[in-house]
Amino acid sequence: MSSYWAETAWLGRAAQRVLIEVEGDRISGVTENADPPAGAERLPGVVLPGLANAHSHAFHRALRGATEGALGDFWSWRDLMYEIAGRLQPDSYRRLARAVFAEMALAGITVAGEFHYVHHAPGGRPYDDRNAMGQAVIEGARDAGIRLTLLDCCYLRGGEGKALEGVQLRFGDGDADGWLRRVDDLRSDATTRIGAAIHSVRAVDAQAMTQVAGWSLVHNAPLHMHLLERREELSLSPLETVEKAGVLGPLTTMVHCTHAAAGFPRLVESGTGVCVCRTTERFLADGHIDPLPLETRLSFGTDSHAVIDLFEEARALELDERTRSGARGTYSPETLLDAVGGGGYRALGWDGGDLRPGRLADFIAVDLESVRTAAAGAPLDALLVFAASAADVTNVVVGGRRIVTDRGHFVVDDPGRELREAIAAL
Repeated sequence: MSSYWAETAWLGRAAQRVLIEVEGDRISGVTENADPPAGAERLPGVVLPGLANAHSHAFHRALRGATEGALGDFWSWRDLMYEIAGRLQPDSYRRLARAVFAEMALAGITVAGEFHYVHHAPGGRPYDDRNAMGQAVIEGARDAGIRLTLLDCCYLRGGEGKALEGVQLRFGDGDADGWLRRVDDLRSDATTRIGAAIHSVRAVDAQAMTQVAGWSLVHNAPLHMHLLERREELSLSPLETVEKAGVLGPLTTMVHCTHAAAGFPRLVESGTGVCVCRTTERFLADGHIDPLPLETRLSFGTDSHAVIDLFEEARALELDERTRSGARGTYSPETLLDAVGGGGYRALGWDGGDLRPGRLADFIAVDLESVRTAAAGAPLDALLVFAASAADVTNVVVGGRRIVTDRGHFVVDDPGRELREAIAAL
């Protein structure tokens, strides 16, 4: 057993002098107004549940800064992204993923959902280990010390009625049966969960969607899907398609939903979650997202990693809505703070994201004395959501074990250097 003591901790409200006891990788006790016992590790600032990045494409990190000044649209950006996808190999992907997940750890992210679709060698030839690329991502997260849900993506066509071509051949398994055979070789463990993903209505036909959704149900595994990120998808009636295919449900999270407002009631009624990635949606000029119903199972992702900062993702949803509507307070700070923690954990199939006995011992400490957070008397949830940044995370604990101390990563001595080298190698 180990113990951590926090001057302040977020227990759905600001609590003082909180002792967090850990046995194995889970919280065994939480006591307020406690004196720190001998041997307890003190965590400065405010302790929060670990943050969950519910939508990641790790290799997109290689494009940060490379396309911001270019004209064009989503599709021209995608061409550049495909160039990077075409160069990945298992060794280079593990190296890049390790550095990206270390950056996430420094930002307070304790679990990530990797929406993974670069499966095969160039030309679509399977590696000797058909899951070599997925294993590279898993090992990268393990190296960085964070949890991972590998959302293995079914990607079968280049558009409605179009075969895969070029780099896209690396993404496909021929048909849904091929995807099922490959995914059944993957295994969950103490820090890894295997989930499913459907790329989009462009890339997967309805019958295949039904097969992937069936795998998710049989394995009680998360299922994620891009939905209505771009306005062009409206002509494909995507919500009607996924509903008829049996994709909607409590295990499912739809990513983006930028143009899905008409379908929000159906998502809520079915228990389907929504993962919003505002920094990417703004970066790619996808548009505003209309207000989500308060009952929505909300989570956040950093997607293309234009920036890795879940505080920024959370406040962007509310601030973008203020810009659109001229009104404040659509999303409360408490709602947003829950979504970056517990909401993401639930979307990724983990029982964490809050500080309660029995939950995974994943938590972080955030500096309350930085130039961003120094605001005596401010409501804590509002201060964190609307002022804090990833740079204010000082300590990170995953499974009761510190992986970040005083803003330094426990294994990756210089994540910036590792990122530069991994990206340069591509």
